Amino acid sequence: MDVTLTLLREHGRAVTTRQIAAAAGVAEGTIFRVVESKEELVELAITRAFEPGALVDRIAEIDLDQPLHVRLVQLSSILQQRFRATFELMKKVGMVRPADHVHDSPEAVEMRNYVHALLEGVIGPDRVRLSVPAGDFVHRLRLLTFAGSHPHIADGHLLTPEEIVDTLLHGLLRDEGRDS
Repeated sequence: MDVTLTLLREHGRAVTTRQIAAAAGVAEGTIFRVVESKEELVELAITRAFEPGALVDRIAEIDLDQPLHVRLVQLSSILQQRFRATFELMKKVGMVRPADHVHDSPEAVEMRNYVHALLEGVIGPDRVRLSVPAGDFVHRLRLLTFAGSHPHIADGHLLTPEEIVDTLLHGLLRDEGRDS
């Protein structure tokens, strides 16, 4: 599936089982001992792309002893890379949105809750400095990162992780206008 996913990012659904087999170093017939069709393999690979996988590890690697701003920029950068890779894959394979089972299965809900808790953990003791609950802050961070990372939603003006974090932490008013 990993090889198929890599090739889908390059060739989209036009990838052949011959290309997949060659890249995996197996005979083409070996693929069909595992799956019944190329389409089934493609769907399994796409589903795998939506699993958190390395995302969880990368978030867990954020040093919680760093200042909040630095942690949030790292977090936004990790999320942004994930979103962009997902957007590119979806475009390449002709998807408008993920399949329902990707988000609705009990396992997906459980994993989403786990990732959300991990995201909140990045805020750590700084949660007392926020004007909203940590869960709400994380939700806004994800939404702004998602929108600011999507070429169409952002009208081609993608936001940097620093811009995303600065918007959330400091807003867009100049200091002298904050009390107005």
